[in-house]
Amino acid sequence: MTEQQTRLAVDIGGTFTDVALDTGSALYTRKVLTTASAPEHGVIQGVRQVLDLARIGACDLDIIIHGTTLATNTIIERKGARTALVVTEGFRDSVEMGYEHRFDQYDINIDKPVPLVPRYLRLEVTERISAKGRVLIELDEASVERLLPVLAENDIESVAIALIHGYVDPTHERRVAEILAAARPDLRLTLSSEVCPEIREYERMSTASANAYVQPQMSRYLDGLKQELGALGATCPIFLMTSGGGLSTIDTAVRFPIRLVESGPAGGAILACWIAGECGLDKVLSYDMGGTTAKICLIDDGRPQSSRTFEVDRQYRFTKGSGLPLRIPVIEMVEIGAGGGSIAGVDGMRRVQIGPESAGSEPGPACYDQGGSAATVTDADVVLGRIAPEGFAGGSVTLDPAKAEVALAQSIGASLNLSDTLAAFAVSEMVDENMSNAARVHAVELGKDVAGRSLVAFGGAAPLHACRLAEKLGIDRIVVPTGAGVGSAIGFLRAPVSYELVQSRYTRLTQFDAETINALLAGMAGEARRIVETGAGGRPLEEHRIAYMRYVGQGHEITVDLPLRPLTGADTKTLKQAFDAAYETHFGRTIPTMEVEILTWAVTVATRDETPSTAPQTGSVEAAAARGNRPVFDAERTDYVDTAVYARDQLAPGMRIPGPALITEDQTTTVVSDRFDAVINGLHYIELQRKPRLEG
Repeated sequence: MTEQQTRLAVDIGGTFTDVALDTGSALYTRKVLTTASAPEHGVIQGVRQVLDLARIGACDLDIIIHGTTLATNTIIERKGARTALVVTEGFRDSVEMGYEHRFDQYDINIDKPVPLVPRYLRLEVTERISAKGRVLIELDEASVERLLPVLAENDIESVAIALIHGYVDPTHERRVAEILAAARPDLRLTLSSEVCPEIREYERMSTASANAYVQPQMSRYLDGLKQELGALGATCPIFLMTSGGGLSTIDTAVRFPIRLVESGPAGGAILACWIAGECGLDKVLSYDMGGTTAKICLIDDGRPQSSRTFEVDRQYRFTKGSGLPLRIPVIEMVEIGAGGGSIAGVDGMRRVQIGPESAGSEPGPACYDQGGSAATVTDADVVLGRIAPEGFAGGSVTLDPAKAEVALAQSIGASLNLSDTLAAFAVSEMVDENMSNAARVHAVELGKDVAGRSLVAFGGAAPLHACRLAEKLGIDRIVVPTGAGVGSAIGFLRAPVSYELVQSRYTRLTQFDAETINALLAGMAGEARRIVETGAGGRPLEEHRIAYMRYVGQGHEITVDLPLRPLTGADTKTLKQAFDAAYETHFGRTIPTMEVEILTWAVTVATRDETPSTAPQTGSVEAAAARGNRPVFDAERTDYVDTAVYARDQLAPGMRIPGPALITEDQTTTVVSDRFDAVINGLHYIELQRKPRLEG
């Protein structure tokens, strides 16, 4: 994206809607409360405010980028469309059978995720295609026509079509769609062969069902938002942030809205990657804490970990396997219910528990004075002196510390016989401990470590808790970027326009057919390029190809990069060497006697990434001038300490702030603990550096 473009980014979160406007010469940000009942109203409110700040009109915008939690919330709250699932005869229960294993072996009352489509709306048709694409039973079109009265009787708005082995040959799925569309043009149709053309019918059916379930609402929302932005005067292209870290056109987002489920967190990871490049950091822990959740992502050599599997609506507090599986491109991260609005309480064993329930934006934490009475993390931060009551969220919310104290006393203090201050400290410590544990477990699951990493903190609440998290994880360096409070929205501005296509086509290396695979990859690349070119604005494109490979008989694959050229028979050796290297990196060894197979192929086309410029040297270091003092609770002393307060907009590169200190700005506050000092680097970022440890 060129420097001359005026770009607007909007991120809808569970508590706040963040807006960032980059005019090419200045960055303007705004944070407003999310209007949960009608999210587009909060968007328009935030857009109006940030345009007024910049003194420009909507007609001056060159591009709008949007991320939303609407798809995720629709699934979690079960407020989607009346949906039917069309399957091959005999497979209607696949989405209920799942993996046929228990994610918790010792809970006899286990609650499995409830399918989005109830059994009486999982409808069978007669047909069968083999795993090799051979038609075993021709599609009985009469069996499809018999579904029409059922769809009408149940007021079905959307239909997912997921026939067995439809990823190999989509002919039957397409014909089912033609018959239904001819009789009911109003129906929304999702084909599993388009949204998830991969093996494993449970994930494919689940993904197709989820896409169909959210498609009508997302379509209405996006169409309505486009009209409202147009009424403001915006005529520029609108892009949607995807879970995989790229941008998609509205048309593509309407077809495949399920790819938007993690769009906000993906923007944060993109921002952290950019900052890592600017600051020369090769190993980073991205820490995004907003009003509802906290997200942690590992970034190595400027790239986040990625995955093709994701779970939504987990039934057991973030336990893997307890949610609905989706096979979509996602940035790999751990997300926990530990945001500023996360509700705190005491369980039956007299333990302080945080989340996953959130006070959200309506009514919000008790200190918002909007009718909320539950104690939250934000209430604790206010009582501990970390947040000034005035100027919170850029002045959009005025806080009431007295109501925070009452909520903490009733929810925590009374049960554990703690003062208001110690109740707040207990909440703060538990949320920081939850996040540090999540980071450790996430790193171990990926075969990595948090030691030696730098922490990049953003989101409205992350700078408040970054020092304590770093202390628990043994991290010595923290970076808080400019505009940290709306970090994910700023990350949207850095994202490339991109699209990924995936196709399962089984082959053993010993039976590798280069001509067939080349035709497959070329077709995928061509389709991806056509989609990306509609929003690339003439910018150069890059292509990335990978294969999902494993030893014959294994249950899961690893990714192997493919060369950007036609493959030949001689490439069986090249692919085997690449697989061995990747496998040894993951598992520390190879198995020379076993054959290797490829299950799935993927092609990604994206606009070329901009290269971040490294931070300029700051020269001499000088002490910054504080604008006042405020008592802030110190974790080590378990008491309030008179703490210097600095205004971030008055700090210049090279200035040094000794801890303890508070650095305030419109959308967040950075807490500098007694164990850290802060300096302002050449990019105006706050860098927190651990003080040297004293021997003895």
